[in-house]
Amino acid sequence: MDFTEARSELKQLLSRVVPAELPKLLHWISHSDELDELLLDNRTVTLRSIADDLRAGLPLDAMLPSETAAHHKMQQQPRPTVHVDGFLYNDEQVDSLCEDGTMSRTYCLSCGSHKTAALDFISHSFSVSELQFLFQNVLPDLSGRTLVDVGSRLGAVLYGGYVYSSASQLLGLELSDDFVRLQNNMLHKYRLNDRVQVLQADVRTQDILLQNADVLVMNNVFEYFMEPNEQVKAWRFVMQNFKKRGSLLVTVPSLQESLNALQQEALQPGWVEELPVDYDVSLGRDTDPDALRQIHLYRVM
Repeated sequence: MDFTEARSELKQLLSRVVPAELPKLLHWISHSDELDELLLDNRTVTLRSIADDLRAGLPLDAMLPSETAAHHKMQQQPRPTVHVDGFLYNDEQVDSLCEDGTMSRTYCLSCGSHKTAALDFISHSFSVSELQFLFQNVLPDLSGRTLVDVGSRLGAVLYGGYVYSSASQLLGLELSDDFVRLQNNMLHKYRLNDRVQVLQADVRTQDILLQNADVLVMNNVFEYFMEPNEQVKAWRFVMQNFKKRGSLLVTVPSLQESLNALQQEALQPGWVEELPVDYDVSLGRDTDPDALRQIHLYRVM
């Protein structure tokens, strides 16, 4: 059935509905979660398939034993914190894991009692809905442009950029050879190599790459993986080299929050200007509005 035939049948169906019931049906079509699976497009299906493959080869928290700095940082948080990768697990999957006892959303305040409190969840990856929001609502048309993802980790931004944008080149920078290997396996399996490449490198060695990039994505890139003095050095390097006028910077959280945490008011005044982002969009039940508001867009001045 093509679009014209489907539209005709839908109109016929609506014409047979009791008039008093028609508003209810239209509201259900517009707001019901029951239709979500039917409305998935091939791009979302591809991303979910990649996530399924990645989950099979990773521990539940999607963190590697070699990530000692990140493990230590999480242990230092004021409240018990666990990593739940947003690309690998949506809310429905987390709920299922909690129901079968594999995962928990709470921790005990007093061992042996029922007095509990909510665990803090963090993610080092964008979820599928956040990727859709990033490439379809935050960034402009990326045709002919090069995007660099600093700390590409599992490659979520690269996969999302491939299916949701027309960027001519998507480059990931990742220190861990294990994560580089995982990403390359996915790029090969899903035939994404024509526009995507992963480099095993520290961003502080990539001055030429930054100088030529059109879009730079930095999602919680330094906080959990570097000591504060090293974070300052990394930010200075980025600011000194990502300077092509009109280039776009995406950060999570905001630059102000990241720099304030380092007690750095402004490492380089006048480097970028923040651009407005419309956060009032509906992307389905898996979308976390608070997570979307953590995504900030800047333009190099």
